[in-house]
Amino acid sequence: MTYRLAASAEMIFLELPFVDRVRAIHERGFEVEIWDWTKKDLHELAATGATFGSMTGYIEGDLLENDGIERFLATAEESIEASKIINCPRLNVHGTGLDGNGQAIRKKFATTEADWAKATETLTRLAELGAKHDKVFMLENLNLLVDHPGTPFGLAKETLKLVSTINHPNLRLNLDLYHAQIGEGNLTSLVRECFDYIGEIQVADVPGRYEPGTGEINYKRVARELKALEYNGVVGLEGWAIGDSVKALEAFAEAFA
Repeated sequence: MTYRLAASAEMIFLELPFVDRVRAIHERGFEVEIWDWTKKDLHELAATGATFGSMTGYIEGDLLENDGIERFLATAEESIEASKIINCPRLNVHGTGLDGNGQAIRKKFATTEADWAKATETLTRLAELGAKHDKVFMLENLNLLVDHPGTPFGLAKETLKLVSTINHPNLRLNLDLYHAQIGEGNLTSLVRECFDYIGEIQVADVPGRYEPGTGEINYKRVARELKALEYNGVVGLEGWAIGDSVKALEAFAEAFA
């Protein structure tokens, strides 16, 4: 195996306090991923000894509106300082702020050339901020049909266009294959197309967003593609456990063995 495996503490071991979720994932040999850091005791999490692969890289704001841009960049800088506490190298962002239910706060169902130019400018500033602090920001694709309607620049082809145009080592893709399967598909070709710009790959099965083996995606085939490409980054399980969390992690590890 050339890549490393991680799991989101936001979605498994839900019966445990958050710090114990982190310990449970770490004790089983996985890196740990978290979302909103503002509601967590980061020093307590750091004391677990876990390796943190990624975390949310902004609190609010967006890529397009002047007030949103400044808030986006300001809270990205706050997130960088938070990431230093847990030594987390990668910070995740989206095309706009999401509410507590993952819905776009400022929905936008179509983008103009001016929007693309503004998003490119904002993300370039974000990449430069990352370079200043030796952090990598990742722009994640989201599905627009089921979970995140109205999120601008949500599709994988859109995040790829932005990141490849900017072409900065401190701005990469968080290529989420669960989201990509819904409405885009053709995952192995997508991995190859995006490969040079990938900061991380996230997975869950479709439908339901559960662990590999519960749905329609052939993740063993995806794993073979990653090995053929000699991918040496992180594959993160960002999905719910359909039942027992330990068995979910075992199924995930088996799919990517």
